[in-house]
Amino acid sequence: MAKTNYSFEKRQKEIAKKKKKEEKRLKKMGKETEEGQIDENTSIDSSE
Repeated sequence: MAKTNYSFEKRQKEIAKKKKKEEKRLKKMGKETEEGQIDENTSIDSSE
C-alpha cells in the first residue's frame, strides 16, 4: 500500500487558505470603494 504524502496535503490546504483569504480581501476592498462612491454621489446630489 502507498504511503500518504501529508506534506503535499498540508501545502494544498495552505494554498487554499491563502486563496480564500485573498478573495475575501479583494471583496472587502471592492465593497469599501463602492461605499465611497455612494457617499461621494450623495454629497454631490445634496449640494445641488
